[in-house]
Amino acid sequence: MNPYENLANAIVLSAANDYRDALKKLARGRRNSDAECTKAECLRFFRSGWFGILTSLDPEMLIKKLDAEVGV
Repeated sequence: MNPYENLANAIVLSAANDYRDALKKLARGRRNSDAECTKAECLRFFRSGWFGILTSLDPEMLIKKLDAEVGV
């Protein structure tokens, strides 16, 4: 794997981790505006053209898998 692929994978992985963490915080039942913001930003990124350039993953499938991991 070349360095650019490594960077692209790291960006996608970081967004997935941020999304997962935000979901866990929101699952606690308390209002958390930071977590809501992070979740919204991640969803925008996953559905963006930039995400499509970085990876061939289906964004909706990724979102569903992350939601299922956290139990949303």
